[in-house]
Amino acid sequence: MGRSQPFQQSIPTFWRLLRRFWPNIRKQWKLLIISAIALGAEVVLRLLEPWPLKFVFDYVLIAGADDRRSGLPLIQTLDPVILLTLAALSLVAITGLRAFASYWNTVSLASMGSRVTAEVRNQLYRHIQSLSLSYHTKAKSGDLLVRVNSDVNRLQEVLLTAVMPLVVSLLNLVSMVGMMFWLNRELALLALVTFPLFWLETTRLSQLIRQSAKQQRQRIGEVAATAAEGIGAIKVVQALSLQESFAQVFSRHNQKSLKKGVQTKRLAANLQRTIDVVMASGTALVLWYGSRLVLQNALSAGDVLVFLTYLRNAFRPVQKFAKYASRLAQAAASAERVLDILDETPDVRDLPGVVSAPTFQGAVRLDRVSFAYEPVHNILKDIQLEVQPGQQVALVGASGSGKSTLVSLLLRLYDPIAGRVMIDGRDIRKYTLASLRSQISVVLQDSLLFAATVWENIAYGVPDATRQDIEAAAQLANAHTFIEALPQGYNTILGERGATLSGGQRQRLAIARAAIRNTPILILDEPTTGLDKQNEHMVMAALEQLAQNRTTFMITHNLHMATHADVILYLEDGQVLEQGTHSELMQLNGRYAALYQMQIAVRDRNHDAEESGVAIS
Repeated sequence: MGRSQPFQQSIPTFWRLLRRFWPNIRKQWKLLIISAIALGAEVVLRLLEPWPLKFVFDYVLIAGADDRRSGLPLIQTLDPVILLTLAALSLVAITGLRAFASYWNTVSLASMGSRVTAEVRNQLYRHIQSLSLSYHTKAKSGDLLVRVNSDVNRLQEVLLTAVMPLVVSLLNLVSMVGMMFWLNRELALLALVTFPLFWLETTRLSQLIRQSAKQQRQRIGEVAATAAEGIGAIKVVQALSLQESFAQVFSRHNQKSLKKGVQTKRLAANLQRTIDVVMASGTALVLWYGSRLVLQNALSAGDVLVFLTYLRNAFRPVQKFAKYASRLAQAAASAERVLDILDETPDVRDLPGVVSAPTFQGAVRLDRVSFAYEPVHNILKDIQLEVQPGQQVALVGASGSGKSTLVSLLLRLYDPIAGRVMIDGRDIRKYTLASLRSQISVVLQDSLLFAATVWENIAYGVPDATRQDIEAAAQLANAHTFIEALPQGYNTILGERGATLSGGQRQRLAIARAAIRNTPILILDEPTTGLDKQNEHMVMAALEQLAQNRTTFMITHNLHMATHADVILYLEDGQVLEQGTHSELMQLNGRYAALYQMQIAVRDRNHDAEESGVAIS
């Protein structure tokens, strides 16, 4: 039963779409009313369209067969030429009015569809941005882009471009069948003999089309994901000569997508061919039996002509159904992909009863905090930490020890599985995400800059920032001088991800962005990694100014930067093994002291090598 009812299987998807997006559709109620009125007029006018031809056949072309035509005294008294002229004018008028109604129906639906689609795309994009990092670490960015662009466009086909024409087709079908029964019940029953065959074939093939289309959309998502991955890491790809490897992977996914696309088109063509054969069979039956009724004087030739016209028009919705059934099957697959994302609930979200955070003083406490990405493996284990306002905390340890995860908990990018993260004595889950994150600034190792002006890049997140505020932030970050030297100064448009700047320049703009937010809490995640000595010196000087009077968490592998911190946490395997000031940890003579002494020895050895090299030259 399930395999033979693909259209019914799609109905729950359509209901989900209508429930989800009815508020968006309802906003367009004026266009909806215009479309409904035009739709009703189109159906009525299509019913009237063949009648002028009937009068021409019965009262003009077959004038001597009085016993085969309906007895309408007024029409019988008209001169044949006048009747022919009136019929021709009526045919033009009816067709013109129907075309006018169809035009407004199409325009109204198209306008409504475009507006609804734009709103849906905005909602989907916003929702994707609100999903937790745990979702994005598993999702493929290229596949998400396909859903935002291509799959949302197909929603327009589900909601309007296919569903509404199917409504028109259904109304036409019901009205035409009703008129055929009114004209002759036996002939109407004969015409309907072919409909069950049509339904069985349509449902069978539509199910196959739907399955194939869903697989094709998945293949397209894989193609986009592969392309996005290769383009996003183009520098690494070229540096390691991986172009051919990525091209082969892309070609393999592309070929799979091509095969599924061809299969879907083949099934759709097969469906259309089947409907054409069924239509021809039904028309032949009606023509044969209807002609016999005319010969038996049971019907007039005009009645048969009207009947055949209605049958053709009744099959036209059937043809459209076959056409749109395949499109709906493909669109339903896209709709499911969009709804699957919209039904995703963020792991981290505003909980019931949250309030906007007051202005933080900057006291931070981690109360026996544990965290795990997967239930079986804890990344952080029973972390205990208390930081006073304005203190600086350095997080050190090997890569993968949990440093970045710990500061992510402060931003509520994740929530701990045990324990509490508190600011100023209150659990941060009691605050809205927006009010929490607006009071924490972040400078990352690879700071993201946008393809916009320098003004805009610094002021992101602070819409009311003035030019004076932006320049002050740039000066604090030691960025004002190099910005002024750019071709258009602060109006210079940066390349995507700031590719037109050096690493040190990008970091100083990121520091300026953090400075303009003027938040009480600051997070620095390896901000000087990969910089040369000159840029590192300038960035460190800017960071020192930025960190003044702010509660600062600094992740670093450079222990020299940690020496001035008020608290140093040495993490290993998600646990705090050592905690204290630099002098306290050196006296402890543990792992921190050993790592610090090793870095000092390496630095001295490199310094001696540089001096020897200069002397030789």
